[in-house]
Amino acid sequence: MKKPRSKQKHTKAKTKARHGRVLVVTSGKGGVGKTTSTAALGAALAQTGQKVVVVDFDVGLRNLDLVMGAERRMVFDLINVIKGEAKLSQALIRDKRLDTLALLPASQRRDKDSLTEEGVAAVIGELRAQFDWVICDSPAGIETGATLAMRHADVAVVVVNPEVSSIRDADRIIGMLDAKTVRAEHGHHIEKHLLLTRYDPVRARRGEIMTVEDVQEILSIPLLGIIPESGEVLRSSNVGAPVTLGSPGSPPAQAYLNAARQLKGGSKRVTTSITKPRLFQRLFTRRAA
Repeated sequence: MKKPRSKQKHTKAKTKARHGRVLVVTSGKGGVGKTTSTAALGAALAQTGQKVVVVDFDVGLRNLDLVMGAERRMVFDLINVIKGEAKLSQALIRDKRLDTLALLPASQRRDKDSLTEEGVAAVIGELRAQFDWVICDSPAGIETGATLAMRHADVAVVVVNPEVSSIRDADRIIGMLDAKTVRAEHGHHIEKHLLLTRYDPVRARRGEIMTVEDVQEILSIPLLGIIPESGEVLRSSNVGAPVTLGSPGSPPAQAYLNAARQLKGGSKRVTTSITKPRLFQRLFTRRAA
């Protein structure tokens, strides 16, 4: 009697399911560079071979499609997907320069009430399964769009200018990240990074703007990068290109590329000395909204 044949092992390795990281680019204050930073970080990560999608949560006032140079290629948007009017694959716009980069645009004809927690959760879940990084471009403020943009984040990049109003709003957002996200509600830590934009060391030495040490001392989160004041960011945006693609040799592009390497864990953090607390620190009281 023949022995039963043992089950043969599959020679082909099973494809490992992708479970991408969700990163929110946020601040609280408008005009600090969230959208340009979303585009630049997304492109920088895609340039390293990571599969990246950038998602515009600024419903009604979208701009990410302009910075990405995709405004004329839009057919469907985030709200169409949430409402079941289009499939995710129909709404995603693949970048023509990087085949590992995609955009999910916002709607300009709807309002922020069109975003629902259930709908956003479903879309983020689908995107996690397809991409290594899901980068959410948060609108300014603390309303629905901003809270839903950060809701499912694993990582947050808090973008600030070296100004008191920007720092105070960012301090409030950090409080929300520690209280209003799914990870926080389940008792888990959300990884937070500080991205200081439009920084001019000469003006800082003159006391016209806050220094890097001032900002770090107040916000107390790790410094991801310092983006220098430069016209290259605006010039690249005006021609529909993230600065890492539009002006790859410029100081801002190099700073974003280094920040992307840090997010991947491939380089050391930016470090600066921390001084003792100053009197203006009492202006800031971190709390959840």
